Amino acid sequence: MKKLVWFVLGIGAGFVLAHVVDKDPRGHEVLADLDARISEFTDRMGDAYREQEARLDAVVAAATPTDA
Repeated sequence: MKKLVWFVLGIGAGFVLAHVVDKDPRGHEVLADLDARISEFTDRMGDAYREQEARLDAVVAAATPTDA
């Protein structure tokens, strides 16, 4: 239970810190840059996932016998 309390307090402190940093123009720039980097990373991961899924679908389709 004690670990859960510390975890929740840490999340809350992180939100408060991000809010305070976001008020400063320089901090706002840093957070905007961080957000752009995270968005780029998640976009790349999503593209790679869809590409791998298409490859696996092609392998499964090639290995599946047809009744024709």
